[in-house]
Amino acid sequence: MRTSALVSWSGKDRYAVSEVAERLGISTKSLYTWKAQFSKSPRVRSEVAEQAAEIRRLKRELARVTEERTILKKATAYFARESR
Repeated sequence: MRTSALVSWSGKDRYAVSEVAERLGISTKSLYTWKAQFSKSPRVRSEVAEQAAEIRRLKRELARVTEERTILKKATAYFARESR
């Protein structure tokens, strides 16, 4: 769908963005976003995908470490009360 939308918009026939978006039932912003994505070289797209995967991995790791820290804080407070 994305490729055909971009061809309709930027191809030989050159339909208006709003016309293509309306015909496909999507927003014009989506078309512009798709164009920005597909105008990049495949190498750049793969690098962006790799970076996005790394960001997701780091967010999961941060959530895990934050949870571990919270547990350790609670355990420290618990054992501090016990020792009194």
